[in-house]
Amino acid sequence: MSEFGDILAELGLLILISIFIALPTMLLWNWLMPVIFGLIKISFLQALGLNLLCGLLFKNSSSSGKD
Repeated sequence: MSEFGDILAELGLLILISIFIALPTMLLWNWLMPVIFGLIKISFLQALGLNLLCGLLFKNSSSSGKD
């Protein structure tokens, strides 16, 4: 039962982190991009996907070997 509670706690933390990351992205996009570039507004799920895509594309996964 303790493992199940730990999994639920981690899942809840992941959801909270996702909200705190995607919400500012959505608000900034919807505030700036339609006015500056004439782009459409995005939804919360689109902002979450945009954050995921940027994380995959721009994440530094190489190790330098320096200690």
